[in-house]
Amino acid sequence: MHIAISGSSGVIGEAACRHLEAAGHEIYRIVRRPPNRSTDISWSPDTDQINAAELERVDAVVHLAGESITGRWSAAKKKRIRESRVRGTTLLSQTLAQLNRKPRVLISASAIGYYGNCQDRIVDESSASGDSFLAEVCTAWEEATAAASDAGVRVVMLRFGIVLARAGGALAQMLPVFNACGGGIVGTGRQWWSWVAIDDAVGAIQHLLEHEEARGPFNVVGPNPVSNRQFTKTLGLVLSRPTLLPVPAFAARLALGQMADETLLSSQRVVPGALQGDGYTFSLPDLEQALRHVLKPS
Repeated sequence: MHIAISGSSGVIGEAACRHLEAAGHEIYRIVRRPPNRSTDISWSPDTDQINAAELERVDAVVHLAGESITGRWSAAKKKRIRESRVRGTTLLSQTLAQLNRKPRVLISASAIGYYGNCQDRIVDESSASGDSFLAEVCTAWEEATAAASDAGVRVVMLRFGIVLARAGGALAQMLPVFNACGGGIVGTGRQWWSWVAIDDAVGAIQHLLEHEEARGPFNVVGPNPVSNRQFTKTLGLVLSRPTLLPVPAFAARLALGQMADETLLSSQRVVPGALQGDGYTFSLPDLEQALRHVLKPS
């Protein structure tokens, strides 16, 4: 299969490129920089430009690009978070809809931020969206795929949880703190964190590419969400470090503002109902097992 991937330099994108190439697929990278290889496809979502002719060559598109949510959310940052997702997805979706040779499938990233703060309630793909900033962004992000879907392209939305990878993302930001013996629970520690190992994140992408009946939203999270307290204890165990320095909610809010409330302190007990229902088997369903795997020396 010829697969175009946006966000290919990100943590999930790089892993997906490697995984899918190893599975025998040919990868085309959708890039902002000037193309430097024959399989690069140029685009500039900020100016609504994309090389549509090059997309005629692909059988599938995996869209992972988007501004990082890390850092304090100023008004300008929130605008970049939203526009990088909605504008880029709209451009890609509308372009695919107009192609003479359309890809068979568009797999587009989203996030479990769609559900907002769920407290202790278990949520799956049938659950309603929340009313937070991230919930609004994710809703608009997913709606931006409508043009491709209306044109007959099979569309899948990936609602990612916390992706565990050594190379980047939330876990990579935690490691220096925990390795320095500064790890501890955040807030009450009772909030649910829904996580997935990078291996299963890219495994799910391959599964959904190859299963032609799959469409709509899929929660890309492991089957065993844990509390922040459990996550903290398990990471400390794997790293052989104490986890005795809690981060009070007020301190998290002081450092990160709204981001703290919608990520670190938000409770999301999300399960992968659609993914398991579609026959996907997780290779790393246990948190300790997953952490030891992704943190093992290369």
